[in-house]
Amino acid sequence: MNYLSAGSPAPAFTLNDQNGQAVSLSDFNGKKVLVYFYPKAMTPGCKVQACSLRDSQAELTANNVVVLGISPDPVARLKKFEEKDELNFTLLSDEDHAIADAFGVWGLKKFMGKEYEGIHRISFLVDESGTVEQVFDKFKTKDHHQVVLDYLAKK
Repeated sequence: MNYLSAGSPAPAFTLNDQNGQAVSLSDFNGKKVLVYFYPKAMTPGCKVQACSLRDSQAELTANNVVVLGISPDPVARLKKFEEKDELNFTLLSDEDHAIADAFGVWGLKKFMGKEYEGIHRISFLVDESGTVEQVFDKFKTKDHHQVVLDYLAKK
């Protein structure tokens, strides 16, 4: 697996959100975008990560950051995730994992002795001009939001 690094142009994309509406990365020109990839909506780790980002929304907004969560889940599952956990940011459906491939986060995983293909939990902070500013690849789901906020505080 070879994911994008800081300084790389972020791949342009358009995906359907939890409401079935098309959302493009270019919709957020002039803002920083935290593009975070997660394996599966409503699983324990993904819930902790999403709820922490939800609870940090005011701080992220104060730093001109928009959050886009991307998973291979269908739109209907994303809608349930949003409603169940009262999420306040956009979730995007990448069912064919084309965008995960473009960012380099789709690859071989191991869990309980089994190997399978899936999304690796990696986030990219895309700057106002569409360039990857920072990659977050070392964090625990409960600390992801704080790692991002700590990075933003140093700027």
